This record gives sequence, C-alpha cells and structure tokens, in this order.
Amino acid sequence: MSTHDSLVFLFDVDNTLIDNDRFGADLAARLEERLGAEGRDRYNAIDKEIRKQVGYADYLGALQRLRGQDSDMAYMDLSFFLLDYPFEARRFPGVLEAIDHLRTIGRPVIMSDGDTVFQPRKIRRAGLWEAFREDVLIYIHKEEMLDDMQRRYPADHYVMVDDKPRILVALKKLLGDKVTTVFVRQGHYAAAAGADLEETPPDMTIDSVAELATMGREAFRVTA
Repeated sequence: MSTHDSLVFLFDVDNTLIDNDRFGADLAARLEERLGAEGRDRYNAIDKEIRKQVGYADYLGALQRLRGQDSDMAYMDLSFFLLDYPFEARRFPGVLEAIDHLRTIGRPVIMSDGDTVFQPRKIRRAGLWEAFREDVLIYIHKEEMLDDMQRRYPADHYVMVDDKPRILVALKKLLGDKVTTVFVRQGHYAAAAGADLEETPPDMTIDSVAELATMGREAFRVTA
C-alpha cells in the first residue's frame, strides 16, 4: 500500500459511484411499510441527530436506537433490508469501466466517510471492494485525514472525484496544485452546490464517473 505512485485517483462512494439517494428512498419506503409514516419520521429524526453527533450516516445505529425496547419483528426485517440491500444494482453505469481505464494511468482508491460496519459492507456489496483491489479508505471526516491518506498512498499528484462541494473545496485549499478536483454533478449534495464552488471552483465538472473512461492523463492537469 505504501508504494509511491505518480498519480492516485481518490473516489467518494455515495452519489459518486453508487446512487445513494435511490437507496435512501427505498429505505424510507420500507420504513413506512413496516413502521408507518410516524416510524419513518422518527427514524429520520434519529438519523439526523446521529449525523450531527458523529459526522456520518449510521443507518444501523439509527435503527437500533429507534427500536429501543420494542420487540416488534419489523425491526429484524429492516435489519435484513439494510444488510442485504442490493447495492450492486445501485452502482452507476460505466463505473467499473472507468476504474479499469484509470488504472492504466494511475491508482484508483476509494476515500469515503462512514461507519466501520455498514459502509464497508455497502462498498463490498456494490462490487467496489474488488474493483478497487481493496484500496479502500473509510474515515469519519476524510478532509481531516489527508496526512493519513498521503502516508498510505504517497503520490506526486492526486485527483479527487466527489459530488460534495465542501470536500472538493477543502482538498483544494489544503493540497493546492497537488490535487485536481473533479465535481460529479449528481445527487442531492451536487444539486445544492452554491457559494462554496463559486469561491473555489472545481478543476473539472462531469455529469457521471463514466465520462472519465475517455480521458487521458493530460486531462487531469498532471504536469509531472
């Protein structure tokens, strides 16, 4: 893992490689089906509270807290729904082809936020763990872990591919010309993009990761 690379591609997961908004809609529908609209709303409130506390989505933790002392069998069904969700069906078209292509000019690495149970399972279920050859980093706040990332994957240049403007802005401010930021314009975070990207615009904007499959090294502003 510590081999020095000329070029490392860092990929977000949710709404970059997989359609996490669609997963969220499916989860909301299942919650309402099993627990009613009130149960769905209570789950969403707990989820929002946990995200504020820990900085990432903890789907299983929110379900556990929602359950409390309730013994309703619906909670086991919801547990199976989360653990067995077919994330491979939510992988965006062209992702695997793009990763295979980029591997010919650099090293693709997943750099995601998330918990230590559900997020790795999501990545594996989506077929991404294998596609990235186990080059996977999962942090609480990845923009605060750049020293660790660079220690694990030292490189002359990085390319960050993400749908979240705040991440791209943070990396550009911290790494400067050593990183090329690629804004993937899909998902609810991308739709809400505004002042952050106006102040520190991305180096590239694409509509899907599939577009990267046609790009050569020079497209990523690599000079070395």
